Amino acid sequence: MSDLPWSIHILRSPRRTRTVGARLVGQTVEVRVPAGLSPDRERELVDSLVARLQARASRAERLRDEELMRRAQMLNRRYFDGKLRFLSVRFVANQHTRFGSCTPDIGAIRLSDRLTVVPDWVLDYVLVHELAHLVQSNHSPEFWKLVHHYPRAERAIGYLMALGLEEESQGSAEASDSES
Repeated sequence: MSDLPWSIHILRSPRRTRTVGARLVGQTVEVRVPAGLSPDRERELVDSLVARLQARASRAERLRDEELMRRAQMLNRRYFDGKLRFLSVRFVANQHTRFGSCTPDIGAIRLSDRLTVVPDWVLDYVLVHELAHLVQSNHSPEFWKLVHHYPRAERAIGYLMALGLEEESQGSAEASDSES
């Protein structure tokens, strides 16, 4: 893996028995593995986890801001009759506890870069959710009625819940910066 743009740091834990995990911290991939793994199995798991991170980064590149903007414009036409106005739609790396946010006053939509691994229909749901905040900056019944025009909304919510990315309650959001 000498052509890898990241360095790899392996953390062996005696408390881990079955699970492995990897995350990108700056330009370093931190891989957490059980301490008792054989070197061959460890190498196999590290290679697999790093490949997943590379695939995620690759998809993020393909779905960069201009593609997100095209998707949002298409969804705007389909579910909001093209009436919504927004200036930017982009992935951001600083949303760790939510999957998207919208600032209606400036027409800015931001999606967590963790969403680069979800299927397109789930990404479309999150975009519709954030677009609906341009009409309703809260999570009122009127807001959810708009969101549920997207036919896969319930399914996407379930998908995100299973991943641990969906909020447990669908409560109200701040008026100035609607968080989802």
